[in-house]
Amino acid sequence: MGYTLNFSAVWRSFDLLLGGLLLSLELAAAALALGAVIGLAVAFALAGGPAPLRRVAGAYVTLIRNLPILVLILFTYFALPQLGVRIDKIQSFVLTLAVYSGAYLAEVFRAGLLSVPRGVKEAGLAIGLTPMQIRTSLVLPLMLRNVLPSLSSTLISLFKDTSLAAAIAVPELTFEARKINVETFRVIEVWMVTSALYVVTCAVLAALMRALERRLAIPK
Repeated sequence: MGYTLNFSAVWRSFDLLLGGLLLSLELAAAALALGAVIGLAVAFALAGGPAPLRRVAGAYVTLIRNLPILVLILFTYFALPQLGVRIDKIQSFVLTLAVYSGAYLAEVFRAGLLSVPRGVKEAGLAIGLTPMQIRTSLVLPLMLRNVLPSLSSTLISLFKDTSLAAAIAVPELTFEARKINVETFRVIEVWMVTSALYVVTCAVLAALMRALERRLAIPK
């Protein structure tokens, strides 16, 4: 008995998929913003902090990068309340994704900091800038330009990782697709449309980030 495609049930609930897609983008953007702050702080610690701080930063990066992200999500959502830390599922997921991405961005930013020529810092000192002014006005802008392609990849990766939020019932794209699937039993149609939404969104994000890279590129 052949299977006949029928997308009508999916189109009737397409607004749910779009709402889930929007939430997925918001989760990824929030996690990237928080993860960038964490990664930048850890990168400065790794690149030039005192020895104890370097060891703590290195331990954080090693620990987080060697744990499956799903384990971190479940730990944050189910274990932290047992310790008296109570946050809702969306905040829990964003926090987990930020901590996870921060460990990877720390290495990205550290490489970016090391790529900034030493002469830039020396020039800043020569004109009387403080170490903090050198970091914020000279080092950071150059470093961010160098690591922008890696940030683009991280954003796309985080967007795809938001599908794991379905494990704790966050109503993002995958969760909504599973819900429609259960209600309609149109397995192939639901996942075809959901896959297309992921592919198209990732392609758009990649194109936007490439345009940003070209705009911020240093003229040669």
